[in-house]
Amino acid sequence: MCGHCCSTPLLDQVPASLIPCLDSKVTMEAGGLPLELWRMILAYLHLPDLGRCSLVCRAWYELILSLDSTRWRQLCLGCTECRHPNWPNQPDVEPESWREAFKQHYLASKTWTKNALDLESSVCFSLFRRRRERRTLSVGPGHEFDSLGSALAMASLYDRIVLFPGVYEEQGEIILKVPVEIVGHGKLGEVALLASIDQHCSTTRLCNLVFMPAWFSPFMFKTTSGHVQFDNCNFENGHIQVHGPGTCQVKFCTFKNTHVFLHNVPLCVLENCEFVGSENNSVTVEGHPSADKNWAYKYLLGLIKSSPSILPTEDSDSLMSLDLESRDQAWSPRTCDIVIEGSQSPTSPASTSPKPGSKAGSQEAEVGSDGERVAQTPDSSDGGLSPSGEDEDEDQLTYRLSYQVQGPRPVLGGSFLGPPLPGASIQLPSCLVLNSLQQELQKDKEAMALASSVQGCLIRKCLFRDGKGGVFVCSYGRAKMEGNIFRNLTYAVRCIHNSKIVMLRNDIHRCRASGIFLRLEGGGLIAGNNIYHNAEAGVDIRKKSNPLILCNQIHHGLRSGIVVLGNGKGIIRNNQIFSNKEAGIYILYHGNPVVSGNHIFKGRAAGIAVNENGKGLITENVIRENQWGGVDIRRGGVPVLRSNLICFGYSDGVVVGDEGKGLIEGNTIYANKGCGVWMMSSSLPHVTSNHVSYNGLYGVAVFSQKDGSGEFPGGHGAQENFSEDGDAILWETELEKDDDPLRRPVTIALVESNSINHNGASGLYVQSTEALHVLTNVIHANGDRGITVAQSSQLTRVVNNSISCNRQSGVKVEAQCKVELRGNGIYDNRGHGIITKGDSTVVIENDIIGNRGSGLQLLPRSDTKVIKNRIHSFRAYGIAVRGRAKALVQENIIFQGKTSKTIFQQISNNRECVLQNNKFLVFKKKSDTWRLVNPPARPHLESSLRGPSAAHSGQKVTAMATRITARVEGGYHSNRSVFCTIL
Repeated sequence: MCGHCCSTPLLDQVPASLIPCLDSKVTMEAGGLPLELWRMILAYLHLPDLGRCSLVCRAWYELILSLDSTRWRQLCLGCTECRHPNWPNQPDVEPESWREAFKQHYLASKTWTKNALDLESSVCFSLFRRRRERRTLSVGPGHEFDSLGSALAMASLYDRIVLFPGVYEEQGEIILKVPVEIVGHGKLGEVALLASIDQHCSTTRLCNLVFMPAWFSPFMFKTTSGHVQFDNCNFENGHIQVHGPGTCQVKFCTFKNTHVFLHNVPLCVLENCEFVGSENNSVTVEGHPSADKNWAYKYLLGLIKSSPSILPTEDSDSLMSLDLESRDQAWSPRTCDIVIEGSQSPTSPASTSPKPGSKAGSQEAEVGSDGERVAQTPDSSDGGLSPSGEDEDEDQLTYRLSYQVQGPRPVLGGSFLGPPLPGASIQLPSCLVLNSLQQELQKDKEAMALASSVQGCLIRKCLFRDGKGGVFVCSYGRAKMEGNIFRNLTYAVRCIHNSKIVMLRNDIHRCRASGIFLRLEGGGLIAGNNIYHNAEAGVDIRKKSNPLILCNQIHHGLRSGIVVLGNGKGIIRNNQIFSNKEAGIYILYHGNPVVSGNHIFKGRAAGIAVNENGKGLITENVIRENQWGGVDIRRGGVPVLRSNLICFGYSDGVVVGDEGKGLIEGNTIYANKGCGVWMMSSSLPHVTSNHVSYNGLYGVAVFSQKDGSGEFPGGHGAQENFSEDGDAILWETELEKDDDPLRRPVTIALVESNSINHNGASGLYVQSTEALHVLTNVIHANGDRGITVAQSSQLTRVVNNSISCNRQSGVKVEAQCKVELRGNGIYDNRGHGIITKGDSTVVIENDIIGNRGSGLQLLPRSDTKVIKNRIHSFRAYGIAVRGRAKALVQENIIFQGKTSKTIFQQISNNRECVLQNNKFLVFKKKSDTWRLVNPPARPHLESSLRGPSAAHSGQKVTAMATRITARVEGGYHSNRSVFCTIL
């Protein structure tokens, strides 16, 4: 074909008319003919002449190469044994080099004769060898033979049988006993062969034929040990069967309602083929590759390694990159920031739900109908200073906090997420940036080995369309699929019974069921694929299947992107999963995958749903802009949700529904329009070390289902149909032992060591009939109260929390609630420190300092024990008792506040309010200094941290204050200013 592929040419074989011009490049230029004219002349040469000319000199070699888009293109497209190099997937796209494409086809077309060289080189054969030329036998009307069978009876080794246009129907099975080449003459479709061929020889080649089954058998061709090569053929309404150690090589063929069955094959190659209208599977690969290999195995392997690779490179890894909205606009698969869309943030005044009793437009602190103080001053709580009274008279007390209020912890690799501004972007840390496929393969040697391996069947650059099934791999089968298109099928690929598949750079869309289906311990590598617009899940993993799903784009599905159920496993890493109608990833019925490093966004339901006893380790994902919860856990779901960024959702960040469990640790839950974390009653999650900020409603909300409606906002609780081919399957029968060390038993819902700040409503809202523990959290600068307990028939324990700078009260307890407040630091809130109507409230050993309303306000019909607290309010009372409140106030230290107020206020003569052994500290002289010592300022967090949260030492909360200093100028009754500092 060219100088490198032909036998050594002699100079005297070059056409005589060109000999005077072959000296050198200088000769060409001196002859006065420009290179363009030489290209026109050389474009008329045939292939052998081009090969000879390319060996004359370097200048001629480069000149021959420059004919790529002219003569080489004509030769490639004019060859009757091949089609366009990018047929059938991209017939309008030209190859990078027509000469290279023609060369690859030429080399591939000669594979079937390679064993002839082996035979000729053997010693035994050479003793009796008589050199002979291959004969050409003609079959057809007016030719040497009238049927294929009669020609085969006279054929010798490697003869060529040419079938001239016509229809040839063989009445009996044809047995190939000697290696031959059977070629149709003319255009494809002019020669039709109705036959059943059984190959018993070592090799054969069939080209440019239309195959149809004979009347007595559906099998058009079968072989058990030899090698068969099909080039540019059509197969209609029959079967092709290859048994190991037999091999096959198929290129530029069309299969119409034809089934290719490969059993125990060591290696088969299907390239540039089209499979149309199959009533069952188009290709079935069954059985482990045979350990016995025929002569063609090494040649096929060499041919595969020498052909251009589909594995990605850094320069070509942008293939199939998509926009968030559509495939027509570019979305970089390696994005490292997130652009905030919309006109306002979720916590802006226009989107924040107004609370009853609050009044907009006022710049002064007001008192609501229940006596709760509501401050409408601008939020300056992030700094170390509380708002000072700039508009106050000089004779009023000037009050300033010079300590640093415990605010939100740094997130995302040390950065702090401020208010979400329209059009701004969030820079992601390296752990959350999508890597290219090449980068992932370089990091994961096992994945690289899988991607580079070739075993069983290789299907490359093929089109599967308009049928039932694409590729079915079963019973320990092995198959590799590269650069194929699967469309308008019932399913694209099924992998079952311990089989392994490698899928690289395929396009899978518009399947009537799932795109890729794995069950019964199927596995392998699914990487770099574009999977979209499928009626069921893009990838369906069941029954202990354990694939590696890497760097795919799975989007615009009519159901979920990926489902894992029935004890399915798998590693789902570094994928883009977006714009699916149901959950981006759905885990249920004991599914237990590892989900890491994915970007899951713009789904019409939840980003990740864990349901029906599903598990999973979900870590370092970016889950954003989903219509329902970013992560939805319910009905026994028990995942580990760790170090994810869950942001900009149109509903809640994390939803833990009825009977949901799991560990929710170290996540950043940011700027969702609903709540940061929504927990239903009967759920037992462990919510720890999360950063929950700038969400539109509550930071963490715990709600009761006491009404029994069973309906949840935004469609929570919707369930997908996971039946196989329409038949219901009871996955609950396949149970595994729950011995996962990552999940420690939790018997009470636990909210621990979180940073809950700048949310639109209360930091924590509780309306539940079940017990709840709230430990060691930082609840800071939220748009309503720090903690609101609206319903709590079981005990809610609020222990060792820092509750500061919230827009209303630090803690509010409604009527008929059971709440224990112990060891908390409640500082600088714009309403009261604690306000309670509860009939069983215990307030013990808290520091309630610097709040704008009363330190503690007890409303009518409340029953409260106030023991061993340190209480200070600058502008109001230390403790205010309203109406007929029942209270035991014992062993508290109450500091003097504003000079015009008393330390303790009791409106009515209430005998049910008992005061015992309290210490009241009032100003006596300028040098009075109050210190929070013995114990130091609360909360005391180091000793209370435990479990998984203790490992995150960088997120521990430190003690806030060390002392209270009061300076009185002009004596106790002086109206001049007092400077009070809390360090």
